[in-house]
Amino acid sequence: MRMTAQEARRRLAAARVARLATVTSAGQPHLVPVTLAVDGDRIYTVVDDKPKTTRDLQRLRNLRASPRVAVLADHYDEDWTQLWWARADGTASVIADPVAMAAPIQLLAKRYRPYQDRLPGGPVIAIAVERWTGWSAS
Repeated sequence: MRMTAQEARRRLAAARVARLATVTSAGQPHLVPVTLAVDGDRIYTVVDDKPKTTRDLQRLRNLRASPRVAVLADHYDEDWTQLWWARADGTASVIADPVAMAAPIQLLAKRYRPYQDRLPGGPVIAIAVERWTGWSAS
């Protein structure tokens, strides 16, 4: 069944992890799992301090080439009447200024204990959501 925009926003906001879809400069899709915080029609995710081979992440390079993104959260269950997915489509920007990053990082820290112990250094990806969609089996 088609989900209302409000229900899609609610389910995405409650999700512990989602997938961020971007597109490379060569037009190839790129998908990564992310933590997130939803604030109205904005979604925030952050480059955190988990081990990475570089701070120049593919997702950041992709956003420089094209700011169009999608964020997807879903729920799977062997009882297929419990299945659902929720998606947000929008335009992303990268926030690197420490002052501008502070409020989104605090939203993320409220949701994720590791961020409370050590605030992520950023940058923050801010997504202006233009469309919330979703589906649920029941």
